[in-house]
Amino acid sequence: MSKAFISNQASDDDEDDFQGLPPLPAGTRNYMTPQGWRQLRAELMTLLDVERPKVVDTVSWAAKNGDRSENGDYLYGKKRLREIDRRIRYLTRRLDIAEVADPSAHHGKDQIFFGATVTYADPQGTEHTITIKGIDEADSLHGEVSWIAPIARALLKAREGDEVTLMTPAGLQRIEVLEVRYPAPGEAG
Repeated sequence: MSKAFISNQASDDDEDDFQGLPPLPAGTRNYMTPQGWRQLRAELMTLLDVERPKVVDTVSWAAKNGDRSENGDYLYGKKRLREIDRRIRYLTRRLDIAEVADPSAHHGKDQIFFGATVTYADPQGTEHTITIKGIDEADSLHGEVSWIAPIARALLKAREGDEVTLMTPAGLQRIEVLEVRYPAPGEAG
């Protein structure tokens, strides 16, 4: 068995940690909003029903064209097929262990739980608004943070008007919870 084969085989499991997303902390659940679960499920179904069959057809066609070592369509197709299969494995695992938590169950409450949209003030008085979501669905560019992020952990279970301590690279900061909102039942969330 060649070293290249052994080294490649050993990294297959590492590749399943797709896009460097953080692993779930030991002993915790993979919380997701209903909307996040639907988005991941839709991505999985698109990969299975659309993307993968197209690439398989391309690879099959390219394989019939002879010398595979210099066949760009074949080589690229095989690489893309591995990427798709890795993502399918990842999504399947994450959806299998997902625990869908509907934030609208807390509509009208002022305590912070998973799915809350929280407005808080930092020590300088600047207001920030974040929504606490699942690891697989949080998007910091849209003000969404994972429930395992330090800011979310500091805020969880606090109420409007509470001050909480947040550990930052600059040291401890006191932040004040100004507002807590949840989507109304029936709203996308």
